[in-house]
Amino acid sequence: MSSNPPAGNDEHLAYGEYHEGNQGPSDTGERGIIGDTLRRVQKYQAGAGQGNNSGNLPQPTNGTDDGTSQGDSNRPGLLGQLHNTVHDFGTSLVNKFTAEAKHSHTHFGDQCDHGTHNSNHRYQSFAPQQSGNDAKWYVDGCGYMWAVSRALEEASESIWILDWWLSPELYLRRPPSKFENYRVDRLLRAAAERGVKVNIIVYKEVTQALTQSTHPAISAMSSMGLAATLMSLEELEATNPLIAPPVAVSSSHTKHALEDLHQNISVFRHPDHLPDAQTLQSSFVSSFQNLSLSASSFSNLPLDALKAIYGMNDDVVLYWAHHEKLLLVDGKIAFMGGLDLCYGRWDTYQHPIADAHPGDLDDIVFPGQDFNNARVMDFDDVVNFQNNKLDRTTSSRMGWSDVALCLKGPVVQDLRSHFVNRWNYIYDDKYEVRKDTRYSRLSLAPVSLGGGLNNTPHQQSRPKNPISTPDSSQQPYFEPPPQQSRDLEGERNDQQRGFGGGSEHQAGRNDEGRGFRHDLRGVLSEGIHRAQAMYHEAYDNSGHNQAHLQEGGIPCQIVRSCANWSHGVPNEHSVANSYISIIQQSQHFIYIENQFFITATSDAQKPIRNKIGAAIVERILRAAREGKKYKVIVVMPAVPAFAGNLKDDSALGTRAIMEFQYNSINRGGHSILETIAKEGVDPQEYIRFYNLRNYDRINASAALAEAQEKSGVDYNEARRQHDDAVGAGYGGQGEETGARNLDESRKYQDYQQAAHQIGDHHGLGGGRWDSVSECYMLNGEDIRNLPWENGILDEMDAFVCEELYVHSKLLIADDRIVICGSANLNDRSQLGGHDSEIAVIIEDPTPLDSKMDGQPWRASKFAATLRRHVFRKHLGLIPAQDMQRPDQNFEPLGVPNLYDLGSAEDEAVADPLSSQFLGLWNTRARTNTEAFGRIFHPVPHDGVKNWKDYTDFFEKYFQEQGEGEEKKPAKYKWGHVVADEFSPGDEGVKEMKEILSTIRGTLVEMPLLFLIEEDIAKEGLSLNAFTEELYT
Repeated sequence: MSSNPPAGNDEHLAYGEYHEGNQGPSDTGERGIIGDTLRRVQKYQAGAGQGNNSGNLPQPTNGTDDGTSQGDSNRPGLLGQLHNTVHDFGTSLVNKFTAEAKHSHTHFGDQCDHGTHNSNHRYQSFAPQQSGNDAKWYVDGCGYMWAVSRALEEASESIWILDWWLSPELYLRRPPSKFENYRVDRLLRAAAERGVKVNIIVYKEVTQALTQSTHPAISAMSSMGLAATLMSLEELEATNPLIAPPVAVSSSHTKHALEDLHQNISVFRHPDHLPDAQTLQSSFVSSFQNLSLSASSFSNLPLDALKAIYGMNDDVVLYWAHHEKLLLVDGKIAFMGGLDLCYGRWDTYQHPIADAHPGDLDDIVFPGQDFNNARVMDFDDVVNFQNNKLDRTTSSRMGWSDVALCLKGPVVQDLRSHFVNRWNYIYDDKYEVRKDTRYSRLSLAPVSLGGGLNNTPHQQSRPKNPISTPDSSQQPYFEPPPQQSRDLEGERNDQQRGFGGGSEHQAGRNDEGRGFRHDLRGVLSEGIHRAQAMYHEAYDNSGHNQAHLQEGGIPCQIVRSCANWSHGVPNEHSVANSYISIIQQSQHFIYIENQFFITATSDAQKPIRNKIGAAIVERILRAAREGKKYKVIVVMPAVPAFAGNLKDDSALGTRAIMEFQYNSINRGGHSILETIAKEGVDPQEYIRFYNLRNYDRINASAALAEAQEKSGVDYNEARRQHDDAVGAGYGGQGEETGARNLDESRKYQDYQQAAHQIGDHHGLGGGRWDSVSECYMLNGEDIRNLPWENGILDEMDAFVCEELYVHSKLLIADDRIVICGSANLNDRSQLGGHDSEIAVIIEDPTPLDSKMDGQPWRASKFAATLRRHVFRKHLGLIPAQDMQRPDQNFEPLGVPNLYDLGSAEDEAVADPLSSQFLGLWNTRARTNTEAFGRIFHPVPHDGVKNWKDYTDFFEKYFQEQGEGEEKKPAKYKWGHVVADEFSPGDEGVKEMKEILSTIRGTLVEMPLLFLIEEDIAKEGLSLNAFTEELYT
């Protein structure tokens, strides 16, 4: 790498040279929950006299502050000692009590020799590769959710769902007013009424019980600042969706809204995050009961007490989540990938972000809470899902880009085995004691399905021999629930968890005894799993398993991340194994599309431990040594988690994640780009990173103004009644407008009557131009030709821009192999012991003649068509999707994917290594980036290298200015055009639309120079030995 780049060329800055060596010592001291809390406490003490103590905050001790760290000379003595005690003690302590628990795929290579692995299958997965399958891809939520609705309609026996979040009021077909029966809760109730048994597992979000406790010992802790430490956990929960979804996710609402519909619907929430009550009181509360105000006493707390603060007891899973997205219908068909059945996920190829319909409220696409932009206002009051505060006439939503799959064949039995084991593990641990007839264990029984062996679900009581497989011919579909359940030792397991028991927590167990039973259950669970594998293998050998007798079909293999807390099994990280192996063995290129990109190139990159980055570096350097062309293309979100102003406290978690991502990519001394550059290789010849972004125009035109004037009804008031009406029923309270059906909604009816009389207004009143998102897609109208009539907004103010949120979890290698599922590219998803994940590896043998760098190449039809479709969507080389005109890509399996092989647009992306394709891809990304930057001033942006640049480029336009009575409103609303860049009046609109016309698709460059001169995370709550892995 040249140390003297050409003048005006700052690309070298993107891989660390500029940043290297220029980081001065921090002026804020050590980072961490304690440290940042103490700095906040200092704000209250600054300048205070010895007798002027605000509240119960402790005063600095007399004499020298021995607790002061670098650059932190003003820290209070006691609190400074507390901070340094935690910091200095933390690292060794974490290593001490998590040495075994931290097993993960932390080495280089695709196999792990750690003793806990018991699988001989490829990638050390619980499941083997299965042949004889069929697979179908879906890009974005519109077609996928239509296909899911078809499958739910046709379910006759069982529906099993694993979801991070499930919204009962989600519409699977749009617009809702035309498809009112296609809401998730209504489809599930109809299925349950047909006799279908519905089993659902959703992630139970972190409870705030610790931070809101009224226990006198915890309350007393506020006098020494430790309550603020616990409160910081609540801040993490509320601001960082990686750690936990917002409290508003409300898995409780999901459970009760669905279970109230019918007895055949059972919903498990898991995990319980709190320690046993006995553990909490003995090791945590009692430790603080008589704690003297000295740092030394804090350092001598029992390990269990310190661990309890940070949620690290064996019985505490305070931060890790069930993250799988899986739907199984009748044991025959599976849907999986990146899409939860929840708010904010439904979207089309063109990703419209405007949803104002002045001519007809029934054209609303995103009702109530589903119209969401978490960068402006995150999901709020989910229980009353229509209580949405975004003004559709001034604000945009955020688009959602994702990929999902449908599977049939023998591989589905492995997905069912995964679900059954999870269900039974949770049932045994949490629900068996309740004696609720709604809940019982599941089992798998082999039955003939279409000529092949398959497994169909059964509800059953606990079998006497847990390894035996019931005979489906002798067992009814709905087995009567157990009268009384007993634990493995035969003891009654009727104790409860939590602070006071109750329906949601088992508690009061003897901690030591529970640990033994828990471990024993895990061992037996693994034994059951091995026995099931032997059982299936016996069918293989005897010729009964059609999965291995069928010729043709698609070989698929399920991989996952799971461990004792999530599944009752030893740590499995077969997702990470498969990523590393497939990257190492790739011949020409890797395409990665993922919500996150946090990975390590070596052990020096702590705390990050997954080594996918090392595999990428090794493969690129091997290609460079061999003189071969090789490419890695990565598409990821511009901002990895949701935030408004990146300087705000609400963005603290986001900044920490961004720091880890940039340290993985191009900063910190050990990143991918830096490691490659140190070997004398130009990294940007081999790997590049991209984001997605799009624009739209809100139809707050003269048509809307006329409809409001004629009706005497504000558009938003009429819209709220519409949303209440289409969302009413089954306990949904909405915005309490009283609207339960459209016929009886007075404001809605008055508005609609007037709207039908306003005329077409050149398409602004007739619905044609309620969104202009088609303009950057294939065959879309030229934005310069679109009509406008000023009304509520002038045209300049009506245009909006937002990042297109990448949520996919996709890897495609050489147009031959696909990994798709729920796993992000970070430690949380890849290590196995953190978030639980599921993915599938698809290797379609159907050949497709293609090219690589101009040379003939035999590609896989499934992988190649998926990759080409995704590339074309990002480049604007497919038409806008019509949500009301379903094609083959809206159907479940049985109908193949529709793709126009051989078209001009297909040929443009067919060869991912050709200079023609790479020129198209990079030129379009650069053109789009420059256009968005000029018109909308979005951040992140390469021109913003420090916080001063951030203020000049972004804050002075979009943030309130001044303080107190001098405060002035922001000059522009978030995401709107910076009109200062253009001439006044119509001439400025013309200039702006001229630049907009250059945007095609949604692809933009990732700004690798953004805040490169800053330590992004230092300005707020950040990292320490206890908490750093939460962000990775």
